[in-house]
Amino acid sequence: MMLRAVIRRASTRGGGSSASSGFGKSLQSSRVASSAQSFHSLSATKTLVPRGTHAGSFHHRSCPECSRTVFSSFQGTTLQRWVRPYSSDSGDVVEAVVPHMGESITDGTLATFLKKPGDRVEADEAIAQIETDKVTIDIASPASGVIQEFLVKEGDTVEPGNKVAIISTSADAVSHVAPSEKVAEKPAAKPSPPAEAPKVESTKVAEKPKAPSPPPPTKQSAKEPQLPPKDRERRVPMTRLRKRVATRLKDSQNTFALLTTFNEVDMTNLMKLRSQYKDAFFEKHGVKLGLMSGFIKAAVSALQHQPVVNAVIDGDDIIYRDYVDISIAVGTSKGLVVPVIRGADQMNFADIEKTINSLAKKANEGTISIDEMAGGSFTVSNGGVYGSLISTPIINPPQSAILGMHSIVQRPMVVGGIVVPRPMMYVALTYDHRLIDGREAVYFLRRIKDVVEDPQRLLLDI
Repeated sequence: MMLRAVIRRASTRGGGSSASSGFGKSLQSSRVASSAQSFHSLSATKTLVPRGTHAGSFHHRSCPECSRTVFSSFQGTTLQRWVRPYSSDSGDVVEAVVPHMGESITDGTLATFLKKPGDRVEADEAIAQIETDKVTIDIASPASGVIQEFLVKEGDTVEPGNKVAIISTSADAVSHVAPSEKVAEKPAAKPSPPAEAPKVESTKVAEKPKAPSPPPPTKQSAKEPQLPPKDRERRVPMTRLRKRVATRLKDSQNTFALLTTFNEVDMTNLMKLRSQYKDAFFEKHGVKLGLMSGFIKAAVSALQHQPVVNAVIDGDDIIYRDYVDISIAVGTSKGLVVPVIRGADQMNFADIEKTINSLAKKANEGTISIDEMAGGSFTVSNGGVYGSLISTPIINPPQSAILGMHSIVQRPMVVGGIVVPRPMMYVALTYDHRLIDGREAVYFLRRIKDVVEDPQRLLLDI
């Protein structure tokens, strides 16, 4: 039909009788070529208009005796075949790529896929998770559509900008993906021939009477130790977070001259203060009053009295920090993370409790950011929540000391010449002995003990 329209328009413009009659003879001789099925066939019908050629070539092939003025107005006009636009041609395919993971993170491990090929996703919906040395990052879908395929596998190392998945935003993708899944499921549903199962059982039954021969195992067990069978062991690759924690802790042991000093704290007054004002504190600030905020305030006071504990060695220099950013160790199912309470010396009890609750919630949910864990000049680790009685914590580089809290236990103590039960807690300070001497470490723990046992010292600054 397109060819006839071109001929009709060309004949009306040219107006030449000889051109029209000559062209009609050519049309009659090659009428078969005007059909839709053989329009692009070169061998069968000598294509009049090959795909992608110009009208000038059509003029020279099919009508050499016609006037050249018939198609002079069509010189340079390209005749193209109409093709139904599919997803690969119309640009309705988007690619999900690895996002920027932070300044200090160059790559990560694709931990798991949250979706499968053929699943429909919405814009900004997480389709996979990347595990880095510090945090877990989600890969979000750039648009709504259907996942066609994943370009990487679980466990692969990826970098920012790498393509992870192809997502089709057209409705045709659903019809393309769904049948492939159905076809894949049908052969998988075919059960194995049941005739083999009885044979295995029959052989096992037949072998049972031949079993009573204990002498060989007894001889081997007397000479060689019997090790557990390998099928009872599981080898699981370490996560990137666990490898990073292991590397940093081992570097801490290899770099610092670690030394730990201990003391014990009577928790009577701090626990009495908490029980007396916890209801009023919650009504005003909307957060519960815990013991952690009391130790954070005590640590701030001790760092201000002993600034060297807040310092760090950098090469041949000592860097003294005039700010107090306290890190808190939070144990999660994926590993240990250490978010930072920034400007702890400028906070009150309510601000500290709100910050601790927010950071702990993000850490357990895996939504904590890298900025919230960067920095920190001192660390407080509360192993008492797990029932630890006493321990020697390890310094978190590039810090120089860490305070370890432990469980509260009722112990007999001598008070005023009388033995009475008291809620006691052991506290430990691990410090870098290259920078901090024993005197400063002991004074630091003494300040922690004085403030916790008598919180009124914070009000009077004594």
